Amino acid sequence: MFRILDGSILMSDTPHASAVGRALLILECLDNSRRGLNISELSRKLNIPKSSTHVIMLTLERMGYVQKKPESLKYTLGLRAYGLGQGMMKNLSVSEVALPYMRVLVDQLHLPAHLAVPDGDQGVYIQKVEAPGLLKIDTYIGRRMDLHCTGVGKVILAFGPPELLERLLAKQVYIRYTRNTITTPKQLQREVERVRQHGYALDDEEEELAVRCVAVPVLQPGKGFVAALSVSGTVTQIPIEQVERTAERLRETASAIFARVPEEIVPGQG
Repeated sequence: MFRILDGSILMSDTPHASAVGRALLILECLDNSRRGLNISELSRKLNIPKSSTHVIMLTLERMGYVQKKPESLKYTLGLRAYGLGQGMMKNLSVSEVALPYMRVLVDQLHLPAHLAVPDGDQGVYIQKVEAPGLLKIDTYIGRRMDLHCTGVGKVILAFGPPELLERLLAKQVYIRYTRNTITTPKQLQREVERVRQHGYALDDEEEELAVRCVAVPVLQPGKGFVAALSVSGTVTQIPIEQVERTAERLRETASAIFARVPEEIVPGQG
């Protein structure tokens, strides 16, 4: 059994926690880390003995599920882990339906586009279209993200399953990533109301400094929330005075997507 405390995933006091369970927790922990973690950090964060963590990491590295960063002791997910995530995402037809429309959006705005759905108390990217150019946003299909500090996350909270918002508002504090991050339930409630009123969400350097994200819901008439659609860029690429225009382009793309989504596919409610 496992439990979450203060943003860290901890092993419970069950005396014989399985190696499989520990390995899965390690993979999830690395998936949530943008810069990677070393063995000591994983051991401390997950409350797993350092010796056991070392053995599991050696196995995962040998099988290609984790990789050590060059000239560093930190580990990140390996290609085989990404492959598993992408294989699952192919089964969500909304991501396939959205892909051509997202490509057009990227061609218009020259910004990377993402499609996300709820995943437990987080969100997960199920589609991404990269923008041309040397500057890249550190995201990928299958990556999870917190909901209180991201554009797609705020859209999920505002238009997705009501019980998800209730669970997050029941928390006392949220992880602070930058000076702009929402950190209290009262702030989050006000932000969700603003998103509902304006029909789009803005991540204004709240997850990462110098990065903005604008997101809108993909809504299916009579069915409700399907997914969150967003574009991301630097504060220079998305100046604050261009946010409304960017949101309008996103709404147009979201309308085109929901018109093609099969009626039985509504992953945002599942």
